[in-house]
Amino acid sequence: MNIDRRKKYIAVIDTETANSLEEPLVYDLGWAIVDKRGKVYVTRSYLIKEIFCDERGIMQSAYYKDKIPDYLEDIKAGTRKIITFRMARKIFLDDCKRFNCNTACAHNARFDLNALNTTQRFLTKSKYRYFFPYGMEIWDTMRMAQDVVCPMSTYKRFCEAHEGYTLKNGSPRKTAEILYRFIIDDDTFTESHTGLEDVLIEKEILVYCIRQHKKMRKGVFEKDFPGRNIPVPEEERINRYILEFWGE
Repeated sequence: MNIDRRKKYIAVIDTETANSLEEPLVYDLGWAIVDKRGKVYVTRSYLIKEIFCDERGIMQSAYYKDKIPDYLEDIKAGTRKIITFRMARKIFLDDCKRFNCNTACAHNARFDLNALNTTQRFLTKSKYRYFFPYGMEIWDTMRMAQDVVCPMSTYKRFCEAHEGYTLKNGSPRKTAEILYRFIIDDDTFTESHTGLEDVLIEKEILVYCIRQHKKMRKGVFEKDFPGRNIPVPEEERINRYILEFWGE
């Protein structure tokens, strides 16, 4: 494949986890390398052996543990692969290097970032602490949508017309499922909550936000937000973001 070095490539990534929200462990990892127009160049989907296979007790805590039989059927059919977390990370870094990709993106990216780092530390006994290489920029489509999509009168009306699409204060929710339903104008769509499948809807949210040509925040950390440069402890940032996401 000829790679156009003039383009900006983005790694859209998604995790499915077991264990607690504070210390999530990744059992399903998917990503896609895309450009700003949404063209997909690489897709990957892996079940993580150390968690999915070796931590059966922890897997019983998975929020979507009812999907385990579906995963097993996919494994039998050869449509999903089981590899180690270390190998998955190596393939991810190789993909990023191949496309000169220095940006990763996720929806509610703080959670995925925490999950990947927690898994890295859990499996290496903290010898290695960070999943992403130093200097990689982390974008969050939920933050982008908050600035671009949520203020739209059409999106507000869309959410107001459906039960459960707004928060207690009346503000529109910004889950990937609701945003994607708005983008494709189909309120029957149901998010898969499996790594790669969710990546492919999250990249559509990314592209939709970019196409609006509006000013928006992209970066995850407080220092990336204009006028909000006060450092906040990592744990507090993560907890605050989880509560915001679930509408508390």
